[in-house]
Amino acid sequence: MPELPEIVALERFLAEHAVGAVVGRVDVAALSVLKTFDPPVTALSGRDVTGAGHWGKHLGLNCDGLWLITHLSRGGWLRWLDEPSPNPPKPGKGPLALRVHFFTPEGATPAFDLTEAGTKKRLAVWVVEDPNAVPGIARLGPDALEITEQQFADILGGTSQRLKTALADQSLLAGIGNAYSDEILHVAKLSPFATAGTLAPDKVAQLYEALRAVLTDAVQRSVGQDAARLKGEKRSGMRVHARTGLPCPVCGDTVREVAYADKSFQYCPTCQTGGKILADRRMSRLLK
Repeated sequence: MPELPEIVALERFLAEHAVGAVVGRVDVAALSVLKTFDPPVTALSGRDVTGAGHWGKHLGLNCDGLWLITHLSRGGWLRWLDEPSPNPPKPGKGPLALRVHFFTPEGATPAFDLTEAGTKKRLAVWVVEDPNAVPGIARLGPDALEITEQQFADILGGTSQRLKTALADQSLLAGIGNAYSDEILHVAKLSPFATAGTLAPDKVAQLYEALRAVLTDAVQRSVGQDAARLKGEKRSGMRVHARTGLPCPVCGDTVREVAYADKSFQYCPTCQTGGKILADRRMSRLLK
């Protein structure tokens, strides 16, 4: 799933490549992705692209006052096409969900695709005049890259959730998901299961510094990359996330995994939990 650094990179990519163009045809290959119908998606056609934006993990394109907003969810992605097929895609064929065509001032006719891999179709698209009309945006907490240390401390102090859960709770803090919460906690040397509301002030400062460092570094590595390369760039920067069984790059201990529901996360016992191993959240006692 793209998280805040990748969404920021995609926002800037669209600002560079789409702003100044005119929206052409919009092809809907999967009707289920549309979450709004008034105004219709066809209302975008003929409008100038005047800006791009993001709200947590939501990505938006401003088409002269009408916003096309998407949440890519777990399996979604944006793919830029310099020379798209002139033929409308066949509905229900392949991962393509929606294609937006453009006419640029230079006479080019590029497009971008919103695609979704896997069987669970969660990619969503809204066409709205006000981004806050999107329910997920209206519920968001402050942007993880814009929050101050005091705001961060107040947020953590007001919840009894575990750190792992709190960092990825979009109503508390917008933009961090499963991958970067793993990385932030590893850099901060904190257990994923420590209780957020009882964290000592020095540990809060340590966690805030780690959050800033991890996200800022990820943005710097991601911005300027071609949209097609962002996934690989994200994976290449990971220390523990999705690295179960590999050595921790800091201490050499084996990276461990905790699986629950349909997700999993990774951590280093030596760096984060005092050497204790939590093999399965459903069968092990939570670490504090």
